[in-house]
Amino acid sequence: MDPRFEFYAITDQSSALGRGDLEVAQGLIEGGATCLQYRAKKVSAKEQWPTAFALRALCKAAGLPFIVNDRIDLALDCEADGVHLGQDDVPMAAARRLAGKKMLIGRSTHSLAEAREASESGADYIGFGPLYLTGTKENNVPPLGLKTVAQALRGVKVPLVAIGGIKLQHLDELAQEGLEHVAVVTALTGAASVAQATREFVARWRGARLKGHPHP
Repeated sequence: MDPRFEFYAITDQSSALGRGDLEVAQGLIEGGATCLQYRAKKVSAKEQWPTAFALRALCKAAGLPFIVNDRIDLALDCEADGVHLGQDDVPMAAARRLAGKKMLIGRSTHSLAEAREASESGADYIGFGPLYLTGTKENNVPPLGLKTVAQALRGVKVPLVAIGGIKLQHLDELAQEGLEHVAVVTALTGAASVAQATREFVARWRGARLKGHPHP
């Protein structure tokens, strides 16, 4: 297991109940997230820049890896620990030329073929989903389900972070499939108390992994 990705939290303005990214991030960090991604798909680049620098400072003070979604230029400028790319973003080879080895590069994947391709092309980790129904992302990908994620785990050589519609009640079955890393968005960013929701998820996830019996 890579402890950086154990509980991967992502900002999301659309479900933040009017709270700013900094306030949400503070709750995620206080609650025990092990990694933070800044995702702001509907925010202008001009607005993203100061927020990313502030989030970078917050994560640095807390000792958490800070990942920027999509924008490798912003990730490089604010000296983020990594950049997370979608299927339609910068090709992996180009991203590696720009970032060198100093930055983690993650890739979103939505099928077994995409997961294998990302792993083989040099991604440091992959996001795999959506596992369950989710309204966070607008890619219209149907839920992949447990069987597919179990197949993906066996087919990649880098950390696989499960994402998409994950709720508290799903954590036990995910641990039983052998998953070690999960990303949660709306269930945290849309909670009345982000910090409390994150604490509950982290405790449940770690407990589930301790008692889980991964399939061979």
